[in-house]
Amino acid sequence: MNIYDVIKKPLITEKTTLEKESKNVVSFVVSRDANKIEIKDAVEKLFKVAVADVNTVNMAGKIKRVGRHQGRRSSWKKAYVTLKEGSAVDFFEI
Repeated sequence: MNIYDVIKKPLITEKTTLEKESKNVVSFVVSRDANKIEIKDAVEKLFKVAVADVNTVNMAGKIKRVGRHQGRRSSWKKAYVTLKEGSAVDFFEI
């Protein structure tokens, strides 16, 4: 699997921003087929940082309604990547 296929996009929310500042943990939306080893390799190669740990969560798609019609959002996978001391990822570089 290509590293650009493994990592789809960074997950930037209030919670993940606080975790990045306090615990040096960054979050990504990743491919549902990717495992922890592939995610670790992709982050290390793409951002040139040292990864300490990877935790993954399978997120179930929510059921949404519009009037009487009901649909379902796609399920997706989230990865919490703990970086080693001294490593940092900056998504908004200027």
